[in-house]
Amino acid sequence: MKFLDVLLGRTQPKKPNLDQLFGLPQAALTLEAASAYRPTGVGSVCYRAAEGGAFASTQADIQELLDADEGPKVERTQDSYGYTWLVLQHDPSDTTGLVTDLHAVNSSLEAAGFGPSLLCSLVAFRDLDGRRLALVYLYKRGSFYPFAPVAHERRDNAQELQVRGLVTNDLRLEDDLSRWFPVWGAPGL
Repeated sequence: MKFLDVLLGRTQPKKPNLDQLFGLPQAALTLEAASAYRPTGVGSVCYRAAEGGAFASTQADIQELLDADEGPKVERTQDSYGYTWLVLQHDPSDTTGLVTDLHAVNSSLEAAGFGPSLLCSLVAFRDLDGRRLALVYLYKRGSFYPFAPVAHERRDNAQELQVRGLVTNDLRLEDDLSRWFPVWGAPGL
């Protein structure tokens, strides 16, 4: 950070660190031990698809990588905002494998020069009563936050704060609560 930036109160944005995704298996164990939430085996990566052959080739390479060796089930969908969601499905007990594949998707897009197109990645959880939860990784912030949707596009803020307290030692959490944006209708959640 430059001296003038410090004087004027400007801060540099946090850089993404995709290796932080590997904290998710430990966070999943923490949630299982301290709450009723269990991994569903579903995770997704959200990005803005770019036009052109280079991006299409990168997407095809990612699809081929994930489909190799009878790997996880992969589905690509587009939401109403124009973002593409690549949804991966693993056995619920294989959070590590799921996270490895999420990391591979993010890394592949980043390495091909499409890092700025990445929005977020998430891993889904459910409790015994069917309540949903996602641990969301914000690519541009390099941090996580919990998202607990309930019916009619409402969220359970108290549950999100409780989950934040549970996984605070496992993940780098987003301090700015205004950046905990809702991912309504996220595939797999």
